Amino acid sequence: MTKIAISRDGSLVSRHFGHCEGFEIIELDRGKVLRREFLPNPGHRPGFLPKYLSEKKINLIISGGMGATAQELFSRNNIEVIVGAKGDLDEVINSYINGNLESTNSICTEHKHGEHCQS
Repeated sequence: MTKIAISRDGSLVSRHFGHCEGFEIIELDRGKVLRREFLPNPGHRPGFLPKYLSEKKINLIISGGMGATAQELFSRNNIEVIVGAKGDLDEVINSYINGNLESTNSICTEHKHGEHCQS
């Protein structure tokens, strides 16, 4: 089973994971969604969210943009990172399930959360 957290704002993937309204938590088994729920963002504090999501047994984080330090901290917590995702949550989930979602490996270097967060 895979447990995924997608940073979201409304029904869209958030441009920057740390400042999103929350996370769409998806539990997948053999390509089928077993469970889906919303987890509100407990607040952006440097280094907090990777550990917090690890404690929630998350295996993968999907987001629009993310800084290099956050990506490294997720890796240290055994959470795979896909960045560069954008658009409707359902479309992103389906793309992942169908094997069509790939990370751009882009790094967000500022916190203005404009277009630079999604390369």
